[in-house]
Amino acid sequence: MNVPYFDLKGQTQSIRGELDRAIAEQLDNGSFCLGPAVDAFEKAFAAYTGAKYSLGFNSGTSALHVATRILNLGPGDEVITTPFTFVATSWAIVYTNAKPVYVDIDPATMNLDPAKIEAAITPRTKAIMPVHLYGHPVDLDPILQICAKHKLALIEDAAQAHGAKYKGKPVGTFGAMSGFSFYPGKNLGACGEGGALVTNDDAIYKRAKALREHGSYERYYHDEIGYNYRMEGIQGAALGVKLKRLPAWTARRRELAHRYHALLKGTPLTLPVEAAYGESVYHLYVVRHTKRDALREYLTKNGIGCALHYPLPCHLQKCFASLGHKVGDFPVAERSAKECLSLPIYPEMTNEQQDAVAAAIKAFFATPAAA
Repeated sequence: MNVPYFDLKGQTQSIRGELDRAIAEQLDNGSFCLGPAVDAFEKAFAAYTGAKYSLGFNSGTSALHVATRILNLGPGDEVITTPFTFVATSWAIVYTNAKPVYVDIDPATMNLDPAKIEAAITPRTKAIMPVHLYGHPVDLDPILQICAKHKLALIEDAAQAHGAKYKGKPVGTFGAMSGFSFYPGKNLGACGEGGALVTNDDAIYKRAKALREHGSYERYYHDEIGYNYRMEGIQGAALGVKLKRLPAWTARRRELAHRYHALLKGTPLTLPVEAAYGESVYHLYVVRHTKRDALREYLTKNGIGCALHYPLPCHLQKCFASLGHKVGDFPVAERSAKECLSLPIYPEMTNEQQDAVAAAIKAFFATPAAA
């Protein structure tokens, strides 16, 4: 049985009629940039996260960039973050000419390790930006304590964690602000690009709203340098349709993750863990093994989709060579990058498809390539 890594077409078809109607309404009323559908989605997503405000953006990267702008970061400032995530987290920092300061990750959750943060703090540190990687919450309480002790801002990168919970409370509401991504492959994905900045702070909301729209609090009057980071009306409409399904989709992802736990128990793979403090939404189901590349090749040849998240940590990316990092600086992140493999997991996946994935993995470990 062939099993795709992701089935976005299947998800779209399952709600095609409602999507068509919602998008047609935008075509009919001409609300292509922001507008009523975006307003409605912003209110609904704020309620979903338990926040006071949600602002729609053209991407999660843009939302995080505006978050760093609101902190008035500039040359010489530093933001502590993880080297093991998608590069957009670091983009948000360097776009302000500040410096990302990396801290190694926890070997169990692969999230930023709170125990290693304080050693990286300098007089130039202005904020901490952890990532809820793969949909699993980072351990926030110790990070919040560090922020309070050193008077640092906390920005949550929740791009992969729509609906994830830390000690029973949705992520994205613990820091001054957070950024979410609605890239099509996310648990809540637009029909194109999209993102959101979430906050409980009135002043942050007002400034973020202005920065999103050319630095303007009043049309054609520009108080500061801003951006064209507005969400499209069609994306707001599509996200409004999908948000209503997100709780059910999340429940199915968690069901599939627990089935993987059972199906793959006893194999040589290191399986994902769910810390006692968190509830993961399993944006990705990432296993680890020293024979990762051979396993990936075997699965691909046998019709099983899989992917790498992420094959090269940020500190070793060519674009960040000026930071002066070298192999060995963050060994846990580097080892994870060599061993991680993302298996198919999405709400439309059938039990039979998942059984086929597990069977193929077990078959691989019976081959000489796994020795």
